[in-house]
Amino acid sequence: MSEPTYEEAVARITGPGSPFELVVEDVRGIRMPVFKNRPRNLREILEKSLEFGDAELAVWDDGERWTFEGHARRVASVAAALAEKHGIGKGSRVAILAANRPEWILTAWGTLVLGGTVVAMNGWWQGDEIEYGVELGEPDVLFADRGRLGRVGGKDLGVPTVVFEDAFDAYENHDLEAPLPQTPIDEDDCAALMFTSGTTGRPKAAMISHRNFIAFIQMNFCNGAVKAVMNPPGPEVQSLPPLVGINSNPLFHVSGFQSGALMGPASGMKTVWTTGRFDEEKIFRLTEEEGVTRWGGITTQLWRLLEHPSFDPARFAHLRSVGGGGSAFSPDLQRAIREKLPNAAKDFNIGYGLTECGGLCSMALGPTLAEHPDTAGRTVPGNEVAIFDDEGKRVPDGVDGNICVRGPNVMLGYWRNEEATREAFFDDGWLRTGDIGQMRDGLLYLASRKRDMIIRGGENVYPLEIENRIDDHPAVEEVAVVGVEHRTLGQEVKAVVRLREGHTLDEQTLKDFVAETLAYYKVPTYVEFRDEPLPRNATGKVLKAVLTGEAENTFEE
Repeated sequence: MSEPTYEEAVARITGPGSPFELVVEDVRGIRMPVFKNRPRNLREILEKSLEFGDAELAVWDDGERWTFEGHARRVASVAAALAEKHGIGKGSRVAILAANRPEWILTAWGTLVLGGTVVAMNGWWQGDEIEYGVELGEPDVLFADRGRLGRVGGKDLGVPTVVFEDAFDAYENHDLEAPLPQTPIDEDDCAALMFTSGTTGRPKAAMISHRNFIAFIQMNFCNGAVKAVMNPPGPEVQSLPPLVGINSNPLFHVSGFQSGALMGPASGMKTVWTTGRFDEEKIFRLTEEEGVTRWGGITTQLWRLLEHPSFDPARFAHLRSVGGGGSAFSPDLQRAIREKLPNAAKDFNIGYGLTECGGLCSMALGPTLAEHPDTAGRTVPGNEVAIFDDEGKRVPDGVDGNICVRGPNVMLGYWRNEEATREAFFDDGWLRTGDIGQMRDGLLYLASRKRDMIIRGGENVYPLEIENRIDDHPAVEEVAVVGVEHRTLGQEVKAVVRLREGHTLDEQTLKDFVAETLAYYKVPTYVEFRDEPLPRNATGKVLKAVLTGEAENTFEE
């Protein structure tokens, strides 16, 4: 009997009677497919996690360990303290400004189970950005670490503030026998304000609901079930212990918050958390000590691991899954993963999405990537992806247009920014991602961010295509392509390149390399070589506005 196609597997997994059955319901006035058998709020997920009992949920790099039961007990204590000390309840806003640490997760979950909203402030912000975040979010209370508070220079932020290092014990151990709250929580209540990357202008705060977060979790589970139907695990896989992940992604971003802090209790998966700067040696040590079997993250992290002097494929042969997202995985990185982590590459996946759709709308799996390394994958069951022109009309397959997403994973809108919310949507609930791309044979292909597109002499030039080509050169460590003004052509192409240590490359040789595969007008007119790493945001995206001088780099790791 032949293996089912992707479409056949999806139909089987999402059909009537399946745990992932899809039905059409009204979601805030729009009819769309949703999972029938879903939790209705995140507190239900935490309550169900108690079934995992004394199994390990989280391990921190300082040695702190949580069981599922111990985590829920701490969350209930924090929730009780939030309610009694600050009056936090349904609709309240609790801001968190800190590096990754256990207190971050407990504060967030404590807020969620009360029906409150987590204001997830960017831990890389500097003083004026922190003031902006507090002003926009208007939290009822702010929880922060000393380092971030120090960036405002002692200025009164006008909100009650709890310093994690000084006072959090009174919350975590307030009442370890307290029950979880029973406040009614609606699916479309706002669970978090997640700030956009802010690659241009001030970041906006996307309102992410309980429904949105749960859709992300269910979509991941469903996608895993589809993979299992297409490639049934053999006896050797079925006898292996459960997956153990390691997470270095910031909790203020969807990659850390929902993929780690929320996904762990929902899935029963153990997560090893690192704090402080990204440290390859720490990742290696914890991977061995804690039995980590999955590596994930942004491209820069994976490159740093694979090219570290201490990396040895034999040392990490027990890894059996790898993946990530945030920015495109170049063909070169994909080849490196298959070569250096062959066992993990058997379960290799790259997700595409953005904060506004819960960080996920399509996923590319290993076999598909082997044939189509430039694809962003297939639409994940549980949401819809389509391509529209600028007037909001669908375009045929093979034609570039605006990538749009619709589903229960799509945000409520932008907090206190009705104009930006209107601009973000076409009719009938279709979110405009801001990316340009096309569909071909059921696969999504990205061209570029719309605002990054270069128009040279009337030709649309997509930086991602050029970046992928330059990244294939063995001497190149990282690259970003931007447009520079030209009097008659409108714009010309410029590549900003950092070379690998010990390698040399001149401008003309690089141009000739690009010209081997790309049209003449895509070959960079200018090449700038830099010694320092390119500026990036929390998701690993290069801050092109910083490269072009339109913005300052305020990053502080």
